[in-house]
Amino acid sequence: MFEPMLLEVRNASAFTGSGNNTYLLAPAGGPACLIDAGIGTEEHIEVIATHTAARHSPLTDVLVTHAHVDHASGAPALARRLRVARFGKHVWPEYDPAGVNWHHVADGARLAVGGTELTALHTPGHAPDHLAFWHEASSTVFTGDLVHAGTSVAIIHSRGGDLIQYVASLERILALEPQRLLPGHGPAIDEPARVLSVTLAHRRRREAQVIEALRRGASTVQMITDSIYDGLAPGLVVLARENVRAHLEKLRHEGRATCDADEWRGT
Repeated sequence: MFEPMLLEVRNASAFTGSGNNTYLLAPAGGPACLIDAGIGTEEHIEVIATHTAARHSPLTDVLVTHAHVDHASGAPALARRLRVARFGKHVWPEYDPAGVNWHHVADGARLAVGGTELTALHTPGHAPDHLAFWHEASSTVFTGDLVHAGTSVAIIHSRGGDLIQYVASLERILALEPQRLLPGHGPAIDEPARVLSVTLAHRRRREAQVIEALRRGASTVQMITDSIYDGLAPGLVVLARENVRAHLEKLRHEGRATCDADEWRGT
């Protein structure tokens, strides 16, 4: 039975929710692989070291879903402390953390790691470099920040977020008909079709809200954000603006909105 070990980073915040998840594949007596690198805290690295030592399974590979700080910045500390040999991700030179040599993982790459085989799936949208890792034998997907249970994912336009790509990535994972999703935040998802469908429906509702706000005369990202996000915690307003901008850019690409000097209009 395929049972990756969940090793929590314990970095709860307004942006990370309950904190990041990392997953250890550590066959007894064989080389181990970690999915996502965390942020390099002493506590997290010590937990990894304890589990790999107990299983006589040295950590040889770290696969990173994307370059956002909470998923990738721990790579240099892992390299120093645990002497990890290989770090893999879909390379994004502008944002990949320095201090390790990143091996580029292309879409469709088959990766023999942690005593099993994973297939890399390029799933951009949340970030241009985002990867999911598909374990076909168990119908499990490590989804990083593609989807979370009970909450939406930020599409950070200013950091390469793209809503058209994001929707396509969700539909790609849905088409696999997976049985389980292991996300970068929050609990495992045992009803993938339902959660992916709910996530797509949420984006359709947000789009309808943005279109309605334009129709009513809201013409800036801030005005639209204020009109459709009610009671949002102050620390999350910046992410809400990013989401609105991503929706507007999708509408512009589709010919349903225009922008002139940061003033938006529906068409």
